Amino acid sequence: MEVTDVKIRRMLFEGRLKAIVSITIDDMIAVHDIKVVQGDGRLFVAMPSRKDDNGVFRDIVHPISPTARKILEDDILETYRRQLAILQAESETETEQAE
Repeated sequence: MEVTDVKIRRMLFEGRLKAIVSITIDDMIAVHDIKVVQGDGRLFVAMPSRKDDNGVFRDIVHPISPTARKILEDDILETYRRQLAILQAESETETEQAE
């Protein structure tokens, strides 16, 4: 399995939810509404889910093996951190130009 594309759909700066992401796997399958969440000790990836009739959230799509989870999480978090660094650099440039 190869994650062939990661798109940050939305960045959030308030609260624990930090981003909404879509990925493409093997240039064949798209998965939308993956969340980047700030946990107590680290960022983590939450797969898309929906609430069932009992009020319990169930993943719609999820990796089966720890290896698959690591691949997805590493690729998503790397892209998120790269996008965050770009936004921070742009913000610093705008601040410097305003002075």
